[in-house]
Amino acid sequence: MILTTKRLTLRPLTVDDFEAVHSWGSNPDNVRYMSFGPNAESETRAFLEMSANRKVGRDFAVCLRESGKVIGSGGVYPDKENDTGVLGWILHMDYWKQGYGTEFAAELIRYGFEDLKLRRLTAPCAAVNYGSCRVMERNGMRREATHVKAFWARVDKKWIDEAVYAILADEYFERVV
Repeated sequence: MILTTKRLTLRPLTVDDFEAVHSWGSNPDNVRYMSFGPNAESETRAFLEMSANRKVGRDFAVCLRESGKVIGSGGVYPDKENDTGVLGWILHMDYWKQGYGTEFAAELIRYGFEDLKLRRLTAPCAAVNYGSCRVMERNGMRREATHVKAFWARVDKKWIDEAVYAILADEYFERVV
């Protein structure tokens, strides 16, 4: 499945995306608030292999439409029994603060509700990750919880607060009408 937005193409992530994925996955500043990394080459290769064989959910490569350059990845990971899904994403830091995260997240939300027919989407993030929080808020997601010292910040080697954002299908469809 290939998804498109005004400036981006989202296509299945493949093992051929190693160089791009490793460029952000191995960078401590890029993965500071992620649940993985910084990755060794073997960890990035293992992630790409797992992604290629994933049975539930889909990992997308985020590509610039004009050039095809891979600038990030992420996906929707559904729980079909409960008609819910979890969103996740990462962009290479060279592409932060340019609206790509908001555009990418909007398409994942659309995909989750319109294509997968889910009723609720959630997304966790480090509460101090202002950029990710703003991406979710710009897309109509609300902060439902803050879990105190629930997230292990691997780069900084300390426990920090985790925020959980969510949006319901009803809320999404009210926004897009």
